[in-house]
Amino acid sequence: MQSYLVYHSWQRKRRETMSRLCTKLQIDVPIIQGGMGNISHAELTAAVSNAGGLGTIGCGTMTPAEVKRLIEATRRLTSRPFALNIAIRVSPHAEQLIELAIEERISVVSLSAGNPAPFLSKLREAGIQTIGVVASVKQAIKAEQAGVDVLVAEGVEAAGINSPLELTTMTLIPQIMDHVTIPVLAAGGIGDGRGLAAAWMLGAEGVQLGTRLIATQESRVHEHYKRHLVQADDLETRIIGREVGQVRRVLNGPYVAALQPTSLAAFQEQTNESFHIKGALEGDETEGYVNAGLVSGLIDDVPTVAELFNRMMDDAFGRIERMYRTLQ
Repeated sequence: MQSYLVYHSWQRKRRETMSRLCTKLQIDVPIIQGGMGNISHAELTAAVSNAGGLGTIGCGTMTPAEVKRLIEATRRLTSRPFALNIAIRVSPHAEQLIELAIEERISVVSLSAGNPAPFLSKLREAGIQTIGVVASVKQAIKAEQAGVDVLVAEGVEAAGINSPLELTTMTLIPQIMDHVTIPVLAAGGIGDGRGLAAAWMLGAEGVQLGTRLIATQESRVHEHYKRHLVQADDLETRIIGREVGQVRRVLNGPYVAALQPTSLAAFQEQTNESFHIKGALEGDETEGYVNAGLVSGLIDDVPTVAELFNRMMDDAFGRIERMYRTLQ
């Protein structure tokens, strides 16, 4: 009986913290979409927001004009809030994209791949909530001190370019929770209710999904990319670039297998966005590649975003309740 009372106490606390996060981001479920530069189409962004989460347009290397068109297309599909992700060191247009977010009255801006501090006061003055993507306790503390509203703590399990620190989600989240007070979302290796429940138990208030959202009906990537994810096993992803100082997690494929970079500059040229687009949007993994996280091995279907979110929430709460019942 005592264990079950503990469960209900935990459940109330979890709902309170979920409410804090959801209020900040104007969402109904504690799930947000990762940036996924250049492939987060309007249809997927809108579907995430319409399902109660926070959809995100990943600006990647797109020009402000291209991003503006995506914002307009997304607004034709949803009246709910969505975010822009600006990868500071990746985008050659970071400052212009900040101005665009303000002009377009975007509700939330996610800042990754660089120091968010120079942009925060301008966004705060415009009433925009900010998310900082971090990969260590030090980065988390600095981001909170700079004034970020929400943190995404991303482990090396995540897709695409990762921190060379290579901390895992399981170890990263609880350490960050010991040092910050603002809401934290877990990212990396999460794609079902078990992952959401685990993130809650580690102290996070929600999760960010990337790879799992690629394998949804609303995603506009090539069908070959989705099939590859569904067929993937636990060993289908690999890290490339470590030998030249960059960590990128991708799916195995002919192009990836043939990569032999001799320098960081050569590696970045061989993995620039044109090759990612070739793989992700054209389905050609001989001439290009696709990003994918370790969660790929858990993906076995292509649901709608709404079905995925409902399933995750029901399964997460159900598993936690069953665990406490067995301890009575």
